[in-house]
Amino acid sequence: MISEAIGAGGKRVLGTLVRALARSRINPNALTFIGLLINIGCGVLYGYGFFFAAGLLMIVANLFDMLDGQVARTRGRVTRFGAFFDSVIDRYSDIIVYVGIMVFYARDAASHSTLLVALTGLALVGSVMISYSRARAESLDITCKVGFLERPERVVLLIIGSLTEIGPVTNPLLHKMPQVLWVLAVLSHWTVVHRIYHTWRELRVPDLATIKAARLNEDAGGKKKVIAADYAVRN
Repeated sequence: MISEAIGAGGKRVLGTLVRALARSRINPNALTFIGLLINIGCGVLYGYGFFFAAGLLMIVANLFDMLDGQVARTRGRVTRFGAFFDSVIDRYSDIIVYVGIMVFYARDAASHSTLLVALTGLALVGSVMISYSRARAESLDITCKVGFLERPERVVLLIIGSLTEIGPVTNPLLHKMPQVLWVLAVLSHWTVVHRIYHTWRELRVPDLATIKAARLNEDAGGKKKVIAADYAVRN
């Protein structure tokens, strides 16, 4: 009952914000860009070690990430460029946040940790590859939303880790960002592997059919035909 009440209250607040922004006639792409600017602020805060403040600011940044699409739908301004722009800005936002965390752990200070720099780098690469693998699969007409860590889950984990970076170090419930980075570094790449496997399963039957057809054509014509696979990166 309590969780349902909180969810209903959150939806009402979000709906009120969406309607107000829709009436203001603000361009949804402007909301997306504002979210990027706030995430840049998050990256700066992470770089200086203000993890708790960065976590709070990330909540605001991702509120804009939710609002832009809903405002676009409310105003009937959903466009293919808007979806493209939102996806590109999301990647920038992710990378900036991770770079800020890497800068903090790479600094010549008491918090310096080569291991945590490496873990953050792995989490960054995994974050980018999760999105890239989905985009490549969808370019082949394969729906690829499988896996543990899509962007909302990654953001929530970072926020949780950041909000624990406060108070005494001896408290067993606080300062859990290193553990969060381990989870992100491992499960992000697990998600990529899952998406690779999913796409392979979806394409295996049509690919085998293509190979079989090519062999039949070769047997019928007595000539070898080369099948060109398009491995070009589509940006």
